Amino acid sequence: MARSFSSWSPKLDILVNNAGIHQNEAIWAMDEAQWDEVLDVNLKGTFNYSRAVAPVFRQQGAGKIINIASIHGLRGRQAGPNYSAAKAGVIGLTKSVARDLGPYGVNVNAVAPGITETDMVRALARELKDKFVAEIVLGRMGQPEDVAHLVTFLCSDQARHITGEVIKVDGG
Repeated sequence: MARSFSSWSPKLDILVNNAGIHQNEAIWAMDEAQWDEVLDVNLKGTFNYSRAVAPVFRQQGAGKIINIASIHGLRGRQAGPNYSAAKAGVIGLTKSVARDLGPYGVNVNAVAPGITETDMVRALARELKDKFVAEIVLGRMGQPEDVAHLVTFLCSDQARHITGEVIKVDGG
């Protein structure tokens, strides 16, 4: 017998907030529209999705939220004050939401990648990429799977006692 949708009860277990954009300008060259666009996508988007799942996670007494921040949210970035501010905001949001939802059995963590070979990074000027790589102890860009493995771990039951943390994946 086919199951009807009326008897189907969906469950949400995991939210990974991974949207992000950047616009490279020094503070004196950046206009307010550039500032707003990056903060709207990178920070406000994370807030809106987290707020949307919070009632579901509270009610079911479980859930995992993983926010993709950036190493630049921890240390700043030349020609990227909007990106750094947004990702620093994601870190603060992560810590606050972890405190709000922790009593309901929900884990909330952030991953802070360093420069990682993604479409967004491929679009950067070669000299900027070279500058970023020169600062990495391992001497190379990260790969998307380096970040994905950590996200997978944080979504697992093995990470059940980790919340409110920011974990760097930056090659040192």
